[in-house]
Amino acid sequence: MEMRRQLGELAPLAAGKSAELPPHREVGQMTVEEAIARRRSVRSFSPEEPGLDAAAQLLWAAQGITSEDGLRAAPSAGARYPLETCLACPYGLFHYEPAKHAVTKAQVEDVRAPLASACFGQTFIADAPLSVIFAAVHERTTSRYGDRGIRYVYMDVGHAAENLHLQAEALGLGSVPVGAFDDDAVAEVLRLPSDQRPIYIVAIGFRARA
Repeated sequence: MEMRRQLGELAPLAAGKSAELPPHREVGQMTVEEAIARRRSVRSFSPEEPGLDAAAQLLWAAQGITSEDGLRAAPSAGARYPLETCLACPYGLFHYEPAKHAVTKAQVEDVRAPLASACFGQTFIADAPLSVIFAAVHERTTSRYGDRGIRYVYMDVGHAAENLHLQAEALGLGSVPVGAFDDDAVAEVLRLPSDQRPIYIVAIGFRARA
């Protein structure tokens, strides 16, 4: 994907304001098989920023709408869609709105350094230009499936995260899954509503040159 629009376009957006993202693409330059074969966890990132087009494509791959009746790119048990998706970048913290393919600025501050601290000092999170954070509203799923719904929520986030990793690879980006973090500290950094719990973080960026 050509990086035509700059991530910095999000900088002037005020807290609580939304911006429509560039349209997603459904045809790329790398096959699924190639992305699977090439994907590796990357923990050393270049300071170069991916474009806004790339960020939009990543968010769509994780939780974007793929049908007229509102189904999403990643499967969800009973189509309950318990996941909320945030994007941390140098220009603030953004909440992804799948139905509008838009982001709403949740915080104007760069939260990557405190997020890294909440992840037990994994400094590559502060270095990565992008981090996608999945939070779950478990009640959306457990209200239908009871306690077994907790299992389904974690299946859901696995589906979404794998889409994200493969899409990153297809865009020429590296990514790494992060599961080691203090839940309460991450929730505090992100100022999550009380019904949301962070369950998965993916740091993304161009690989650092050797």
